[in-house]
Amino acid sequence: MTTHRGSCLCGTVRFEIKGEFDSFFLCHCKHCQKDTGSAHAANLFSQSAKLNWQAGQEAVTSFTLPQSRHSKSFCKHCGSALPNTQNEALLVVPAGCLDTEVKVKPTGHLFTSSRATWEAKLSNAPEYEGLPE
Repeated sequence: MTTHRGSCLCGTVRFEIKGEFDSFFLCHCKHCQKDTGSAHAANLFSQSAKLNWQAGQEAVTSFTLPQSRHSKSFCKHCGSALPNTQNEALLVVPAGCLDTEVKVKPTGHLFTSSRATWEAKLSNAPEYEGLPE
């Protein structure tokens, strides 16, 4: 059984996930763009993996956009995205909150009709290993 560990940016919240991920989607919908402040969200999904909070569960808060299925959990101290359970059957894990390597390849892109207009230009952008000089 695979075990993943994760945490928030400030280190208050730590968690462990035991089990396998069913899918890994990059979502380009407008909700995920607003939610992440980026071109897309990168979320892992599982119907069988188990989430166990190791520390800081009292710092985890959630928001569900009214009249939608868009929901997110985050640390109330630093704002980092954290796992949440939807409909008590689906575990949604933001890939960036994991401290262990994600070996699953993305399953696909969702809501590509809502892609940010600047996203197509990303492949031509220069790359830097750290801050540019």
